[in-house]
Amino acid sequence: MSELVITSAANPRLRALSGLRRRRAREESGVTLLEGYEELELALSAGIRPLTLYHCPELMLDPAAQAAVVRQVAASGAEVVRLGRAAFEKVAYREGPDGFLAVVASVVRGIDELPLPADPFLLVCEGVEKPGNLGAMLRTADAAGVDAVVAADPVTDWGNPNLVRASKGTVFSVPVATASTADTLRACHERGVLVVAATPDTDVEYTDVDFTGPVAIAVGAEKTGLTDSFLDAADVRVRIPMTGRANSLNVATSAAIVIYEAVRQRRAAAR
Repeated sequence: MSELVITSAANPRLRALSGLRRRRAREESGVTLLEGYEELELALSAGIRPLTLYHCPELMLDPAAQAAVVRQVAASGAEVVRLGRAAFEKVAYREGPDGFLAVVASVVRGIDELPLPADPFLLVCEGVEKPGNLGAMLRTADAAGVDAVVAADPVTDWGNPNLVRASKGTVFSVPVATASTADTLRACHERGVLVVAATPDTDVEYTDVDFTGPVAIAVGAEKTGLTDSFLDAADVRVRIPMTGRANSLNVATSAAIVIYEAVRQRRAAAR
């Protein structure tokens, strides 16, 4: 396997690679970064094929075993570039890098392009700001078998490196879409999807709603929650009982609680 080798941290190619940390550069180029051996393995198992793989044997935790992944990526037709330690640490966006960084095509699609079953199970995140929260919700969606996650009027993008990291690569295994709030609601209603809005401003508890049919669970921004326009258009509003002094949970925690109630009901109905 022949590969390009870069040892200088000042190489112009690495400056362009570092530029993909910026949202504008990702959106203009249609690509994003994927860092980490475990994240790369998950993406590969989900059918993602990197355009370019940068690897650094000096930083790998198990160079002999992990070299097989490098060969696998090379066999898929991707460009493979070996970096010296200083060069890799220049482009790595996480502390303690493990020697794997890939450039992959953007996973973003429109809401009408989502491949959905007849009775979809969706998560909608409106205006969520923190990449870490979106990433955490993707991990929950992957674990719970959610069919797709929609970012409505997003503040961050699906290719944000911190989101990719927080999702542990599940942004590549769960179909994701970006849309306006209006288009998100339109698409749900056209498909006969029940829109369930999580908010503290209701007397209906989340366990009192039927999640067994086509359903979209919606959560809002960390500070303000779902917008009035979303709440007004939702089919039902639900709350998570709170007995402490705080009136809300972290948005990723709230999403996980409601999602797993839906999972419980859907499994019971299937039995």
